Amino acid sequence: MSLVKKADAAGAAAGDGSGKIEVKPIHSVDEVKQDYHDDIVIKGAHVHNLKNISVRIPRNKFIVVTGVSGSGKSSLTIDTLFAEGQRRYAESLSAYARQFMQRMNKPDVDYIHGLCPAIAIEQKVITRTPRSTVGSMTEIYDYLRLLFARVGKTISPVSGKEVKKDDVADVVNAINALKEGDKVLLLVPFKTGPGRDAKEEMNILLQKGFSRLLVNEEVIRIEDLLSDSTHTVFNNKKGKSSPTIHLLIDRLVKKDFDDEDMHRIADSVTTAFYEGEGSLQLLVNDKKTMNFSNKFEADGIRFEEPVPNLFSFNNPYGACPVCEGFSQVLGIDKDLVIPNPQLSLYEEAVAPWKGEKMGAWKDAFIREAKKFNFPIHKPIAELNKEQLDDLWNGNKYVNGINDFFKEVEQQLYKVQYRVLLSRYRGKTTCHTCDGYRLRKEALYVKVGGEHIGTLCEWPVRDLKVWFDKLKLSEHDGKVAKRILTEIHHRLHTLIEVGLGYLTLSRLANSLSGGESQRIQLTRSLGSNLTDSLYILDEPSIGLHSRDTQRLITVLKALRDLGNTVVVVEHDEMMMKEADHIIDMGPLASHLGGEVVAQGDYDTICSD
Repeated sequence: MSLVKKADAAGAAAGDGSGKIEVKPIHSVDEVKQDYHDDIVIKGAHVHNLKNISVRIPRNKFIVVTGVSGSGKSSLTIDTLFAEGQRRYAESLSAYARQFMQRMNKPDVDYIHGLCPAIAIEQKVITRTPRSTVGSMTEIYDYLRLLFARVGKTISPVSGKEVKKDDVADVVNAINALKEGDKVLLLVPFKTGPGRDAKEEMNILLQKGFSRLLVNEEVIRIEDLLSDSTHTVFNNKKGKSSPTIHLLIDRLVKKDFDDEDMHRIADSVTTAFYEGEGSLQLLVNDKKTMNFSNKFEADGIRFEEPVPNLFSFNNPYGACPVCEGFSQVLGIDKDLVIPNPQLSLYEEAVAPWKGEKMGAWKDAFIREAKKFNFPIHKPIAELNKEQLDDLWNGNKYVNGINDFFKEVEQQLYKVQYRVLLSRYRGKTTCHTCDGYRLRKEALYVKVGGEHIGTLCEWPVRDLKVWFDKLKLSEHDGKVAKRILTEIHHRLHTLIEVGLGYLTLSRLANSLSGGESQRIQLTRSLGSNLTDSLYILDEPSIGLHSRDTQRLITVLKALRDLGNTVVVVEHDEMMMKEADHIIDMGPLASHLGGEVVAQGDYDTICSD
């Protein structure tokens, strides 16, 4: 039995006003089973307004389902194709796993053959949590965490030097770099154990095989010290500084060391790290001191070693302890304090500095403004960073807005001050992490001179340019090669689908439905799945025609991986590029639900 659909509306759409369009016939179930591996075959679909339709969808092609609104496009794709694919996947799970899932009813369809695993990418925001960002949705942030953990360099905020742990090889190389004939003492600080005095500690050192100490730059045998109970090591009088004591591990004279010497030096350095609890000193010619530590510290600060969790704001280990990874805290809202930045300070731009009593703060600021050249008649919006800092934080001449609110907080036992403070409270950027969500130790780690928080604040298109120019050492380049490949691929896809203006720190719940859908598409491309069915609901909505062409390129890339891509779409450009078109209609609601035409763009237009 042939399937022939009457389509007055379809004829008009094709431009010839013809009465009928013959659709590809489906003869029998046996014939369907014989070639279903090439097509997805739907027989007798009755979901919603679908009128017992039968249709064959070619696999591994780019298919557009079009038609007037309410004609049954979503009923065919989402409520029939995807629903059945999802139900079959759920049925493949064990009975134990299925008990935790919602019951999935079988779509009202006679049968569907050749159906592959289905993934629906709909126009809706899939997450509402404030912890989810564009970076986490696209998995780019996960790769950034790996990148910074593997090749990131921790920079000390005090000296600006790289923080790194010293090992035995570093000390041996430092000794080898000295001049011929230099005298070297290998030292560690002398420490007494808990509950022991200096004499007991020295006896223990003798038992370990050590024989000398360096006391105030003088080498003394431990046995001689023990025999002299009047030495300042044991009898330090009040008012006098304690003697500087180091344990002498080894003495060396720089020369061309042979293998036996190198083994001895390495063993001595290993012993020194152990006895010094990770720290040792090289004293060269009794003058120059070289410090080494196998702890991750510098400038008196103990740093955290980079690991992926250190850069995760969803993990207590990496999240800012104040805002807990949310980037915002309850504080003074600057937009409420200065509601109209086009006004100047003189024009009462600062809202709480009004009235007879509170206006005294503004008057005091204006009186002292000459001393530090503050422009009181300049709009707040035009002030530079230094001038804004003076206004908010004050200086040695005047108190600022923050000083005002500190005084208000000290008066909270009075009702009027509590009311005043409540007027200007709101969500503000966390001052501890500056809105980066991470603890300060994570922001000390840098790649290419930038920390991970800065990269997440840049638009994707600028981030792509930065990564294109990023230069790493040969070793770091090999370590990060695979990570950088994944980052480049995802950034490129985001730009191709028209989302180059987004930042990785953008909250997921602030995205539109179309933006969220295209981000999911980016993630799907990154997963490299094959032999799957992707169903998209009008992905080109809101896009410029230039970006629509880029989106088509991305969809074709998804098809070229070996997937079937079904798109519900009205865009003419999308139809022209499609491998196959299914036109639903002829009208909406109960007057639709039929396949009025199918084929490629040229075939439908020529009929």
